[in-house]
Amino acid sequence: MLAIIRTGGKQYKVSEGQKLKIEKIEQEVDAQVSFETLFIGDEKEAYVGTPVLEAARVEGKVLAHGLGDKVKGIKHKPKKRYLVRFGHRQPFTEVEITKISVK
Repeated sequence: MLAIIRTGGKQYKVSEGQKLKIEKIEQEVDAQVSFETLFIGDEKEAYVGTPVLEAARVEGKVLAHGLGDKVKGIKHKPKKRYLVRFGHRQPFTEVEITKISVK
């Protein structure tokens, strides 16, 4: 079974047992989380939300929190002696999808 969930302003296509990195959520490690479900389906049937399926549940387990790879950037204004270098590491939460169900 396949589902499309929405979290952190992004949409992800997931299936049971899949591990994915999402935008950081404020949950403890080993906590259960549920996601807004937009679509659930397989080869036989499909359920599409308008925009969210209220009768569907996609549950996951928080595995870890971390920081992504460093992204470096530069701001520069020529002939003005202005140069700023910066870096950023985006926080993420790693989640394993444990259950996809439709009531």
